[in-house]
Amino acid sequence: MTNPGAWCRLRGTTAILALALASGVARAEAPAGAEPAAPTAESLDPVEDIVVTARRREETAQNVPVALSVVSAEALTRSGSININQIQQLVPSLQVTATNPRNSVINIRGLGANSSIAVDGLEYGVGFYVDGVYYARPGQAQFDLIDLQQIEVLRGPQGTLFGKNTTAGAINVTTRLPSFDPEFVGEATFGTYAYHQVRASGSFPLIDDKLAIRLTFADTHRDGFLTNLYDGSDAQNYDNTTIRGQLLAKPAENLTVRLIGDYARQAQHFALTIFDGYFTTYGNGAPIANNIIDRAARTGYALPSYNAFARLGNSDAPFQANMKSYGVSGQVDWDLGSATLTSVTAYRWWDWYPKNDVDGTSLSINVAGQQINHQRQFSQELRVASDGSHKVDYVAGVYYFWQVVRGYGDTAYGPDYARWNLNPATTPAATIANTNLALNGFAAKSFSNPSTKSYAAFGQLDWHLADRLTLTTGLRYTHENKKGVFNQFWVAGVDPATLPAAQAAAVLATRNAFNPILNFSAKDSADALTGLATLSYKVAPDVLVYGTYSRGNKSGGLNLTAGGAFRPVVDPEKVNAYEIGLKSQFLDRRATLNLAAFNTEIRDYQASITEPIAGTTSVIQYIANIPKVRSRGIEGDFAFAVSRWINLSASAAYADAKYVTFTNSPQAAERLNVSAIQDLSGQRLTNAPKFVYTLAADVAQPIGDVGRFGAIQAYGHADFAHRSSYNTAATNSIYGIIPAYGLVNARIGLRTENGRWDLSIWARNLFDKDYYISRSGANYGLITGLPGEPRTLGVTLRTKL
Repeated sequence: MTNPGAWCRLRGTTAILALALASGVARAEAPAGAEPAAPTAESLDPVEDIVVTARRREETAQNVPVALSVVSAEALTRSGSININQIQQLVPSLQVTATNPRNSVINIRGLGANSSIAVDGLEYGVGFYVDGVYYARPGQAQFDLIDLQQIEVLRGPQGTLFGKNTTAGAINVTTRLPSFDPEFVGEATFGTYAYHQVRASGSFPLIDDKLAIRLTFADTHRDGFLTNLYDGSDAQNYDNTTIRGQLLAKPAENLTVRLIGDYARQAQHFALTIFDGYFTTYGNGAPIANNIIDRAARTGYALPSYNAFARLGNSDAPFQANMKSYGVSGQVDWDLGSATLTSVTAYRWWDWYPKNDVDGTSLSINVAGQQINHQRQFSQELRVASDGSHKVDYVAGVYYFWQVVRGYGDTAYGPDYARWNLNPATTPAATIANTNLALNGFAAKSFSNPSTKSYAAFGQLDWHLADRLTLTTGLRYTHENKKGVFNQFWVAGVDPATLPAAQAAAVLATRNAFNPILNFSAKDSADALTGLATLSYKVAPDVLVYGTYSRGNKSGGLNLTAGGAFRPVVDPEKVNAYEIGLKSQFLDRRATLNLAAFNTEIRDYQASITEPIAGTTSVIQYIANIPKVRSRGIEGDFAFAVSRWINLSASAAYADAKYVTFTNSPQAAERLNVSAIQDLSGQRLTNAPKFVYTLAADVAQPIGDVGRFGAIQAYGHADFAHRSSYNTAATNSIYGIIPAYGLVNARIGLRTENGRWDLSIWARNLFDKDYYISRSGANYGLITGLPGEPRTLGVTLRTKL
């Protein structure tokens, strides 16, 4: 058993560090592709430039007229962030909500998607890229991020260079290149909840200056934070294994070839439904008939808890969230002298294997409701970019993308369905009997295969009108074809042909109301011309101001679900965005202050809609268009190197993201007795906190030589991230409100000045803050909530050779 006194001492020490202020927006310490600096005094050098590829060529971040945040590999190590869910604590404008990997939503400035419920025929407004390759499904972004050079979070529409799936922004991940000098980095971590992680990355030349290889491995395990009372097992655990291999070839002085292959596997015993309360009356005080308390009393079911932070559920059906992702890519860079020709080719696979206990109880009600995915994608980009600085600098290229998402749906009902959902005091006995006959043991399966073929040509020019004045213009033309089918069919249950005519008719009517036999197809073809214009001016050598207008488009979606049969194709999104910004450095470049103000309007915002079937625990899902949404606000990043031993930083984002026009939204659970729809015009968007800020501090202190280890430093890191309240229910139900919260992470350690050894102890959610990932209210009065991670503590040993 862990020594509680030792952990208390750890908490006290790290709490002192937390008072120093910290932020997640990190200063990158080395150009892309270079070895990250060892965490020494030199890594705090305030003059070091941050090199990014936000415009598809290497540039200094402070010279790029784009609002962006850069998180370096060292910043990830200091904060202990290993995945996209944790990285959101470092970048205020980034919001990630994930009830499981497939049902993930990534928003920037409140835009991207309105719901974490994934629909295979819908693409999302924040693009995720790794080494220049677009990852098309949100679940592909939910694996461990290992052996990275840096992460760039580009805020606002990026469609000219990154494509149609970046109407809200893009996340650009760069991994470490192979090295022609032998190197090895390894680390082992152990912590509470049986957490253990092993990471290793090594690189060495196969042929001097011609061919190098890099191999990376990571394995992470953590026991679950939740307990299933049904069998005593834990849930919300985490088990992730990732392997990546790279070859870097330089057959000629002006030719570079990079080949990458990767494989990742993740298994989770998740998702377990957690009760968080109940309501037995509607918002106007009228009683809810057949509410959760009535159902529990009728069936003799003991509700597990009314407090999500008890972390208790009670599910009898199997549940899991397992997936695999793997792929190969190749990048060729040919230096032509005045320009570089680049080709990026990739093929990727993503396989998703869920199981769900839909009703979330130990009763046999909805025993299955899941969608297996087998996603495949191919992409090819060919572009040319000017080198150096000229009167006109340019990037131009063509892009092809193909994707298919094969979905295999599974829905099944158990013997308790009728007893749980139908009140015998108000429902005729014959209806209950026929419903039980229709659904007990009934199962339906479905198949869908939305596919996409997309072709694009793009170009962007930087016109240097004067020494300090630059006009940037860009255009992208996209042609896209989409098609797919949806089939739903029955696979189990009593055969109606064996029943008397009246019963057979009742059984068929019930099944058709829940899972009708369907077979339909959908297709869409569209063309879009998008672009941007930016005027930037160097007020001083280290001060840049800019203004941007961009026009974006996201192609139409295919409604290949049972709920989408009435409207198989939804309209494309159309985006108009304006932004003004300031990028500045002062005090001998020891201080950096960047500001951006923005206004983004989207017409026909694509949304995933979930509607309950009245009086039941079942729902239908489909895609719809919200007529108009808007996000406007201001962001700021500040970093200050107080000395070579102390770095402070802060970031903040204010985003007023709201529905401008949405008069036919599905109704919130607490108002269903008033009408089936509601007007959300003027209300805040889902998953969009209005105000987020982060603070951070990194400190170091030499403590002298220690024998064979040489010069030793003590160091500390702390970061704090605060989010104002927001709503995770697409209906803006009061039962979807997430109260405001702030989280503190901290680390203290000892390291050798040359980076050879590094030993640290750390805490995530240092003060064990209770907070929610998501909340929602059901139409029969049940409130569910997914709690965030509790405090975790650990120790990490890292070595670099």
